Amino acid sequence: MPELRRDPVVGYWTIISTERSRRPVEYHSSPVTEERSCPFCEGRESETPNEIYAVREPGTPPNGPGWRARAILSKMPILAEPDGSDRFGRGIYDLMEGVGKHEIIVESPRHRHSLDELEVSEIEAVIQVYAERLNELGKDPRFIYALLFKNHGLISGSARDVIRHTRSQLIAMPITPKRLKEELESARSYFERRERCVFCDILRQESQEAARVVSENKRFFAFCPFASRSPFEVWILPKMHCPDFGRLEAAAFADLALILKQCLFKIRALLQDPPYNMVLHTAPYRHSKKQGYWKTLEDDFHWYWQITPRLTRDAGFEWGTGIYINPTPPEDAALLLRETAYATTA
Repeated sequence: MPELRRDPVVGYWTIISTERSRRPVEYHSSPVTEERSCPFCEGRESETPNEIYAVREPGTPPNGPGWRARAILSKMPILAEPDGSDRFGRGIYDLMEGVGKHEIIVESPRHRHSLDELEVSEIEAVIQVYAERLNELGKDPRFIYALLFKNHGLISGSARDVIRHTRSQLIAMPITPKRLKEELESARSYFERRERCVFCDILRQESQEAARVVSENKRFFAFCPFASRSPFEVWILPKMHCPDFGRLEAAAFADLALILKQCLFKIRALLQDPPYNMVLHTAPYRHSKKQGYWKTLEDDFHWYWQITPRLTRDAGFEWGTGIYINPTPPEDAALLLRETAYATTA
């Protein structure tokens, strides 16, 4: 019998379709057979824009070999940096200049396809770049939010227009995206009703039930969410309450690197390297002095990573209702991921 499950954070509904239950071998992705020449490998730094920030071996100069992870500007930015960020209207329509900053974070000097192929110490360097760039962009009063995300595999486009070098993207923008605003407002509403963080409550319950746990360590907890919109969707949360990823202490980098590697390795091994999106949900920058502006955010929001394998396609029902159909219950997905052996070497 199918179940309708409600997400406790935003309130979306998912149909867990047990009658259509699908096993990992039933999900197939299109393999990438060709790829473009890679400009992101070590020794080809002249083919990319100058680095903005990098974790480097001591004594190595910028824009040359010797780096472990580096941030550069995108050659094809979604948002750029015009002189101003004026807002204006055209009849009933609101417009503003597309001010922003679009960066590429190259996660390894080696030509690696997936983040989990790196050593834990290498992923630590990537996390350092993530936190540094998020914090630096937050100093610009024009930016309200910065989205950090990773697209892995052939999700769209031609197999001939692919560079299989592991990297992420960071886009700073002058607005609060609608999806983030819905999440912030829902978290605030939950806090006002119960005087508790909804994410901390989820962590507590998932830890107690243990049915959807994928992995955990001293500082982080990974699980398949109760109302997973996608098969084998995984969330990674810090066990200690914190709204901003940029506050992550260096001492926690290793634990986060390890659990990221474990989860991504298990997804790749179990599902035969599917395409996926990995998105960081973190709080917006708080430049505004307006009274009441996200006044409880420090207490009600909790940053987390969302990893969504792209195993199904939305159709008329999903577009028409906003309700997703998940043919693999998260309890089954978590069990299969837990049981997938994790290789400790890159």
